[in-house]
Amino acid sequence: MAIEVRIPTILRTYTGGAKAVEGSGDTLAELFADLESRHSGIKERIVEGDQLRRFVNVYLNDEDVRFLDGISTKLSDGDNVTILPAVAGGMV
Repeated sequence: MAIEVRIPTILRTYTGGAKAVEGSGDTLAELFADLESRHSGIKERIVEGDQLRRFVNVYLNDEDVRFLDGISTKLSDGDNVTILPAVAGGMV
């Protein structure tokens, strides 16, 4: 099962500069474990315990996984996963 994972600039040091990598897994948790096996250190930047880190957004085919099943979200062959750092700030 091939799943394309789009990597934000800040995490590309873990993927050798690649903007996108392929991974596999039946759930996001399995996908992140697969990515960690080939890109050491990346998982801890995305996941804390059994949840996504607070300032990391993950989209499955353009849908925020926090509104699905989080890292337990099921994946299918050909899915696209996008990892984005949350943007904060502004004027008060």
